[in-house]
Amino acid sequence: MYDRQKSEIDHLQARVAKGKLSRREFLSRMSAMGLGAMAPGLYMQSALAAPKQGGRFRQGVTGGATSDVLDPGQILDHYMLNVQFGQLRNNLTEVAPDGNLVPELAESWEGSNGAKTWNFKVRQGVEFHSGKSLTSEDVVDSLNHHLGEASKSAAKGQLNAVASVKADGKHGVVVELSGGDADFPFILTDYHLLICPSNGDGTIDWQSGIGTGGFSLVENNAGVRTLTKANPNYWKPNRRFFDEIETLQIADSAARENALRTGELDAMNNVSAKTADLLKRQSGIVVGATSGNKQITLPMLTNIAPFDNNHVRTAIKYIVDREQWLKVVARGYGELGNDNPIGPANVYRATTDELPQRGYDPDKAKYHLKKAGLDSLDIKFHAAETGFGGSIDAGQLMAETARPAGINVEVVREPDDGYWSNVWMKKPFSACYWSGRPTENMMFSTVYAGDASWNDTYWKNTRFNELLKMGRVETNPGKRRGIYVEMQQLVHSDGGTVLPLFLQDIFATNDKVRHPEVIAGNWELDGCKAAERWWFA
Repeated sequence: MYDRQKSEIDHLQARVAKGKLSRREFLSRMSAMGLGAMAPGLYMQSALAAPKQGGRFRQGVTGGATSDVLDPGQILDHYMLNVQFGQLRNNLTEVAPDGNLVPELAESWEGSNGAKTWNFKVRQGVEFHSGKSLTSEDVVDSLNHHLGEASKSAAKGQLNAVASVKADGKHGVVVELSGGDADFPFILTDYHLLICPSNGDGTIDWQSGIGTGGFSLVENNAGVRTLTKANPNYWKPNRRFFDEIETLQIADSAARENALRTGELDAMNNVSAKTADLLKRQSGIVVGATSGNKQITLPMLTNIAPFDNNHVRTAIKYIVDREQWLKVVARGYGELGNDNPIGPANVYRATTDELPQRGYDPDKAKYHLKKAGLDSLDIKFHAAETGFGGSIDAGQLMAETARPAGINVEVVREPDDGYWSNVWMKKPFSACYWSGRPTENMMFSTVYAGDASWNDTYWKNTRFNELLKMGRVETNPGKRRGIYVEMQQLVHSDGGTVLPLFLQDIFATNDKVRHPEVIAGNWELDGCKAAERWWFA
């Protein structure tokens, strides 16, 4: 009986802390349990834990570049993802902290015609920062922004099955697909597919930074510093507690940690695994970690020699000592990768029986090198901290373990600024990371489809691309699993990606910052929603 009563008290207190239960109702419910005498004190305890309004939240993040723009289709890394997706704008749908799909600017949706036709009901009463009311025209033009031959959007590959997007009245949108896709509402959570105001001529106003998000743009020094202020008319209840958000690009992990220690920051992403345990012992600082599908990758351009030969690609996959990387690079904050991007949070991840773990094996590397007609190989590995934290050290480890296989790896340190424009998808072998995606279809469509804008190895496999289309329309879970497992096996055996590790996201805050008990792991800093989900004590 006591356990049941305590559970009910905890539930009521949690509702008070979240602002979902009034004082009167709390006292009444407590009295009904015969606990009226202790109710006022428990209520005060709960209310003090409730989110407070106010303050400027200063966050030091990675992934900014002076070439950053406010076009959602051109978001490249965490900095602009955080600013646009986490502060300025909203999607039609959202991944909740528990990983479930929930409505955002779409109140509801329904698929029909074998998941080829999708009807969305656009939320009413939502305003852009300019005061303009959200309508179906804004949604239609925002989605069409990523379509067509002239589009340069990184989301174009994910939307290549979209045949048309049309308004159905002032608050309805109908999306027709060329083939069924049961995951289509999940695709609309992608951070590129943000809703911007329509210009009324089929185009959108992305240049101003105007959106429907919890914060509006005040200043934006591309890839350096962005200041936003609270949107007083934000439509989400119990969200957006800070008055201002100051986002600062600080590429160096040690510099971010020093800024947090000296009180210049309230939060930082990408805490170095090397120093996380030391930082935990610092007074006034709280270190946390979330698990998800974040992964570090070493893309090889399969359209350039020597990586156009799969035996060379396979040899490179065998020269990486993943166990060593987990200990030295990740310091245990992660798990082994298997050259397969489908992570621990995905439903159809291949088992070790279906896809045995690849390990360090210089003899097998030599074997595949000889199959490629080579006795030795000289390659360059291009890396920067913005590629992934510890990538330079990781490259040096790879250089050591590659030598017994006759492979000489030269580690080239690249500048952080402009890395995603000048190195990634340009240099034949480089450092990269992905935060993963909530569904197999999204991950494969974004990075591995032959025509994907972000196919960062330029890999084209006819069978894989056939399976990708089959997986989208298949609704039988067993058959769907078989399709996605085969696709993982193809990437593992033939793809141009070395994927050594899945990583935990390590973040740190000062002890004045509060956040919900459940923190999202789909992106860094609470799914990049810290700005609207966190608050100051």
